[in-house]
Amino acid sequence: MAENKNPTFCPRCGAEMKEAEVAGRVRHICPVCNFVLYHNPVPGAGVLVEMEDGLVLIKRREPPFVGWWALPAGYIEADESVEQAAVRECKEETGLDVELLELFGVYSFPEGPGQSGIIIFYRARPVGGKLQAGDDAQDVGVFDPADLPEQLAFRTHREVISRWIHSRSAPSHTAPGIVIREARPDDEEAVLRLLRLVPGNAEMNVDERRAAAQRLRESLALGVLVAETEGKVVGFLVLSFMPGLTRPRALIGEMAVDPAYRRQGIGGSLVEAAVQWATRRGATHMLVDTSRGDEAAQEFYHACGFDAGGVAPLRIR
Repeated sequence: MAENKNPTFCPRCGAEMKEAEVAGRVRHICPVCNFVLYHNPVPGAGVLVEMEDGLVLIKRREPPFVGWWALPAGYIEADESVEQAAVRECKEETGLDVELLELFGVYSFPEGPGQSGIIIFYRARPVGGKLQAGDDAQDVGVFDPADLPEQLAFRTHREVISRWIHSRSAPSHTAPGIVIREARPDDEEAVLRLLRLVPGNAEMNVDERRAAAQRLRESLALGVLVAETEGKVVGFLVLSFMPGLTRPRALIGEMAVDPAYRRQGIGGSLVEAAVQWATRRGATHMLVDTSRGDEAAQEFYHACGFDAGGVAPLRIR
């Protein structure tokens, strides 16, 4: 038998390990204590940081792909969650403090480079810090989706960026002159003003308003879409996601449209955008409590495809 020039030693007892077939694969096994060395993929986290001018990318300083552009990403430390790793890696490589918006995709790279792995991507938005290259990045920039650099490192990064671009350009039947987008921090006052239009909220006191503002700012479980025209927010919809044993369910919470802009298709556009968002998150059904609305609201939900009365589900995929 040929001598093993690069012996592997058992991490449990220190004996030299031998090769043997275990569970259909050739693996290293210790002849003394029977420890089996499994080579499992390592987990990593990546972030699609969205800014008004586009997507944040870093230029790599270290191998592989030195000088190529990539999303801020890295491996997860043993003492942190995947969400914490995503926020940390983004801060280290771009200088930005970010808020995670949603889990956007999970990709595997059995081909390497290096050890095979799994990378979990999140969409995020900046909430602080200063855009500057750090850690293993030699440069950082914000790129318009239509003008991305040619040298994009890693297959998984290219695939998730392509999916992100497609999700932004999906066809929509938005009412003319209306832009449906995710809420920004500076939309808070407009959303809280419109919140009073929801039945039961007209007499909100200071504490209730403060609590609503805090949930709007801090809850990762909530997504808020706003309808904007000529720089003015004229409607909003709150979407939350509930985990299930198989697929998440999406729940429409509060929704309101400025009375001066009703009958223009804004509510329908908000619901359509919510359906697209929920579909990207993997939800199969969208729920809404139609009994909470007035007669006009119940008619609207029925027109959107929800059954009248109580919590009405709408199958979306």
